[in-house]
Amino acid sequence: MNHRRDGILRSEGLSQLSPPPARLKAGPVVIIECVESIPCNPCVQACPKDAIIIEGDINNTPTVDYDKCNGCGLCISACPGLAIFVVDAGRSDGIGVVVLPYEYTPLPEKGEIVSASDRAGETVCDALVVRVADAKAFDRTPLISIEVPVEHVMAVRHFKRKVT
Repeated sequence: MNHRRDGILRSEGLSQLSPPPARLKAGPVVIIECVESIPCNPCVQACPKDAIIIEGDINNTPTVDYDKCNGCGLCISACPGLAIFVVDAGRSDGIGVVVLPYEYTPLPEKGEIVSASDRAGETVCDALVVRVADAKAFDRTPLISIEVPVEHVMAVRHFKRKVT
């Protein structure tokens, strides 16, 4: 995988982790940016569609059967490495949605404007919080859905709150 010692994924390595462009435009879909070869598989167990697969050794990284994935996001909070996201680039209004795990307090509020950032923590754009899901089933990892310009859905992987 293409990342330097800082652990930040580079664009060269992301193409193999991303769904085909047509699938991205078809609606919500999971993106798994897991690059560590460690014994881990809670994402496989969490997927009700059996869309996440770890072939062979449990140390292998997961892959996604994009034909099965409906972007439900149940796998996001199951990932101890916070390496799973859902993106929706299928809207016709030029806006995309990124669903992110969030383990900080206080939680952002629906309607809040935040600064969306990339894998390196650099600001990409402003984003609108459109959903805060904090169900008990998420095991203390709330899922935050933010709207961003559709051209940024594959870059945005976190956000910074603007309120203090």
